[in-house]
Amino acid sequence: MLAVIGDLVDDVVVRLGGSVNEATDTVARIERRRGGSAANVAVAAVAAGSAARFLGQVGDDPIGQMLVDDLSDAGVDVSCVRRRGRTGTIVVLVDRAGERSMLSDRGAAVELVAPDAAWLDGVGVLHLPLYGLDAEPLASTVMTVVRWAHERGLVVSVDVSSVELIQRLGRKHVFDLLGELRPHVVLANGDEAEALGIGGELAGAVTVVKQGPDPVIVYRRGDRCEYEVPPLGAVTDTTGAGDAFAAGFLVAGLDDPAAACRAGCRAAARVIAAR
Repeated sequence: MLAVIGDLVDDVVVRLGGSVNEATDTVARIERRRGGSAANVAVAAVAAGSAARFLGQVGDDPIGQMLVDDLSDAGVDVSCVRRRGRTGTIVVLVDRAGERSMLSDRGAAVELVAPDAAWLDGVGVLHLPLYGLDAEPLASTVMTVVRWAHERGLVVSVDVSSVELIQRLGRKHVFDLLGELRPHVVLANGDEAEALGIGGELAGAVTVVKQGPDPVIVYRRGDRCEYEVPPLGAVTDTTGAGDAFAAGFLVAGLDDPAAACRAGCRAAARVIAAR
């Protein structure tokens, strides 16, 4: 089973037909859906054929209940979800090319406390977006769960998540965090890799750099390999594509990086082809 710890939030998706008109109206199509990087990975893992468990907190409000129900309907184990406070909201601006920018208010997601070791029962892989270490008390909770994961001999995976996050925390601090986490896998996209100056393994982990349609770069055991990305088809919306890749890669396992990259690309292709 893959367990993911982090955010489950309400995404308000704003699809723009053109540029934003400052100080006046801009026509857009607005939708709501389940969001959060961690929740996205859990759902994509189920779609890739794995059992998945979400570890996190949403508000004790109707939106929170809807999000938990939606996650459960997708086949994710939600037995460990905490309910307290106000559900977080992310405003996602999607341009005509399908690229997205996000305005974040994480709400209850960062207030997760009092972890339970039973959260990891039956789990083989623990994945966390670096967002989980950006705010307290969630950061302390995540570090505790990661420590338990290492004590149990689980695979630990980290997605560095965001260029803005790297710039705000600072490259050295991100490296220090990875040193504390001791992950087996680190995932980043091309921009995040550039922000970190990745040129090899991070924290001694298998380091995976996604580059959209360009080859995936994998640093492993001192080697650098590139794996071609199969044709992805039409790009409708890139939201969650990186999370889906992470799920597909981790579900496939670390023994064969080429097969894991192909599985990650297939999972991402399913996401970007649909809204």
